[in-house]
Formats: sequence, structure tokens, C-alpha cells
Amino acid sequence: MARPAMPATQPGPPLSRERVLRGAVTFADEHGIGSLTMRKLGEALGVEAMSLYKHVASKGDLLDGMIDLVFSEIGLPPRGADWKTAMRGRAVSARQALSRHRWAIDLMESRSTPGPATLRHHDAVIGCLREAGFPVPLAAHAFSVLDSYIYGFALQEASLPFDTGEQTADLARTIMTRSTPDEYPHLTELTLEHVLQPGYDHGNEYEFGLDLILDGLERTPGTARPVPSGGHVSSGGTP
Repeated sequence: MARPAMPATQPGPPLSRERVLRGAVTFADEHGIGSLTMRKLGEALGVEAMSLYKHVASKGDLLDGMIDLVFSEIGLPPRGADWKTAMRGRAVSARQALSRHRWAIDLMESRSTPGPATLRHHDAVIGCLREAGFPVPLAAHAFSVLDSYIYGFALQEASLPFDTGEQTADLARTIMTRSTPDEYPHLTELTLEHVLQPGYDHGNEYEFGLDLILDGLERTPGTARPVPSGGHVSSGGTP
């Protein structure tokens, strides 16, 4: 008796650079960047690993493209927006993207061949600051301090042993049971009066610190001198 014919397999979406990169980002989100290999990515996409090289030149090219995708998820500062509002929105959006792709934190500024979304992002941030009247050196300082804070907080957040306010409170209670209030009075005070209060979320600390930085930049000499229409501000200090 003849064996019944096997049903034909449905072909997947055609392989493209976009599909390869998005597949790699999904793989890294689920398994970590350290587990990503071309062979495993090929398996996840249902293709031979060698097929990937028609769309990415190398593992380095793959990583460049993945980081460019992450940058594309970060909201760009709107043209003409108030610089503090724009920088705050951009920083909040960046933290959200890094929370989704925690593997990307160490790679965001490490690539030597950044893609178009990465370059567009940087250009838009600098452009927003320049249009607000930041001299070139101060725009560079502002960009640097904001990115250091964004990536530093994201790195710290990714390493914390909790994700939610409830988990934070549970961990704090567990730690407190291992000592007496007299041993660590200030930690006890902070835990009882802050961490264990209703609605506490460690993530709220991010926006508090962000506002401190933005307020400090606003008070820095040379800030907020609008660029004349069709012109440029001086790259130095006060004209």
C-alpha cells in the first residue's frame, strides 16, 4: 500500500536583511547576545546558516544592523519642540527600548560602522540642542552627560535582582530580616519610609535624576539662546 503523501510545507517569508536582523534581535531578546551564532539564527529562521551571508556580510555586520534597529525604536526629538521636553522624551524612549533589548546596552556606542538610524538619531539630538541655542561644545557636553546617565541607569536596571515594585519590596523585607534596625539604621529608614511605601517603583528614580540633569543644563551659561532663522549660533560661549 502506498504511503500517503506528506502535506507540502508552507514556505516562510522570503529571507531579507530586514528579516534576518529582526530575527536576530528576537533571538537575542529571548536567549541573550552571547548565545547568538549564525547557525542558531539560521535554525530560528528555518534556513541554512550560509543563506544568511547573502544579507549580512559577517557577524559584525549583523550586530551593526541589530543595534541600528534598536536605535530606530527610540523616538527622535521633534523639530521645533522645546529642548527640555524633547530631551526628556528621547531619554524616556531610550530607556524603554533598552528595557526591551537589555543585551544592547553594552553595544549601543561600541559599533565602528553605525547604520543610518543610529546616525539619524545622533544628528537629531544634536540638532535639537543646536536649534535651542546650545553652542557646539555645550551640545557635546549635554549629549555626553545624558547618554552616560541613560546607559548607566539601563545597565544598573538590567543587573538588579527584581523587575517590579512588588519584587523590590519582597527583597527589601528579606534583607531586613537578616539584621536588626540598629545595625544599619539608614538603610532601614530608607527601606521603611521609601521602598516599602505604596506605589514605589525603582524606575521612578530614573526620571527624577533625568530632571536634575536637564534642570542643571538649563542653568548652564550659554544655554537656550535660540538659533536665528537661517543662521547658526556661535560655537563659543556668550557672544
